Amino acid sequence: MDILRPATKLAAAAVCCAAVATAPARAQTEIKIGATLPLTGAESRIGGFYKEGYDLAFEEWNKKGGLDVGGKKMKLNLQLLDDTSTQATAASLADRLINSEKVNFLLGTYATNLVEAQSVVAEQNEIPYVNGGGAATAIYKRGYKWVFGLLSPVEILATSMMEWVDSEQKAGKLPKPASIALVWENTSHGKDFRKGVTEFAEKSKGGYKVVVDESFELGGKDFSALLDKVKAANADMFLADAHLPDYITMQRQYVTAGMCNKVISYGARGPEKQATDALGKEHVQYIVSAVWWSSQLADKNKLAGDFVQKFKAKYGGRNPEWYQALGYETARTLFTAIEKAGSLDREKVRQTLAQLKIPSILPGGELDFPAKFGQQVHAPFVVQQNMPDGKSPIIAPPDSALAKGIAPNPSCAKSASK
Repeated sequence: MDILRPATKLAAAAVCCAAVATAPARAQTEIKIGATLPLTGAESRIGGFYKEGYDLAFEEWNKKGGLDVGGKKMKLNLQLLDDTSTQATAASLADRLINSEKVNFLLGTYATNLVEAQSVVAEQNEIPYVNGGGAATAIYKRGYKWVFGLLSPVEILATSMMEWVDSEQKAGKLPKPASIALVWENTSHGKDFRKGVTEFAEKSKGGYKVVVDESFELGGKDFSALLDKVKAANADMFLADAHLPDYITMQRQYVTAGMCNKVISYGARGPEKQATDALGKEHVQYIVSAVWWSSQLADKNKLAGDFVQKFKAKYGGRNPEWYQALGYETARTLFTAIEKAGSLDREKVRQTLAQLKIPSILPGGELDFPAKFGQQVHAPFVVQQNMPDGKSPIIAPPDSALAKGIAPNPSCAKSASK
């Protein structure tokens, strides 16, 4: 056995260490992008939809060889974790992705309360955070530099819906003044919806009067007391802001109570299959919703049309809803900013996002992050209405409408005749 003397050992160790110190750093070959989504818990269905959008975007760009970063093609690696629909988990997993997994950038989760908590972590760690799942203006009023949002404010949602209502009132189809029963989830999202409706009513010069103005907590099981107040008020319109699980529970109890209003809306609710399956097609008829995106925009927006075709090809011919569209567009926006920055430097990508102005699948066909709105997109909404044939055509604004909306709710006349 060849045994080195102590002095020889020290010399060998020095040579070894010097070799390690002078070895070139291994070049980064992929871009690590972290994200969490509510894949279990109350928002799990919607989290799954957002995942479909993310997966489509990553697959599409990786098939092209990844992103071009300063002339070098780099593959994309999505590190996706389940935040279980809870705020604390969303925040802690964002920290883990940044500080343990060492991701380059973050995509956001879904649901205002989760995004609100998670965005704090991104800001503290100075990492670009692009999300398509948080619409409340409270997220963007904090002066944060690293947070970018693709969902327009819920106030605009409420205004878009009320503008359609106002057109029906001016056409003589709804009474003037019209009374409104307004119920809203006790979150930043719900408060924005309330603000949009009440401010529109106040500016209408006597056209509308809010006769019920009540909040409720997320995840409710019994809305009967709230609905009793709505029924007693005999309002012309029932306008609610509710996430999908609460919408299903509330509408089931609304139907059971034999209620019917001339206009009924659940805010950002589209023709979700889960709601139709749970309630029956006849119990979601004529519900009005204002949504961030619709596959019907494909007729007038080439990018939206291309997205719809790609989604249908990957997911068995299904049409995407706004959830998948926003997941896809959120990822595409970050990818575009990285390529335009030509770098993985966080500050360079942040600056690029702040100055970004690109064609988009969103209504209006363009996307940017205005500084005056806290880097929150202000794209228009489309208003849809569930029809007896199971379709939900766009009924407003006029430049996007594919059908005329129906008011007052014909179901009320049928109920009264029984």
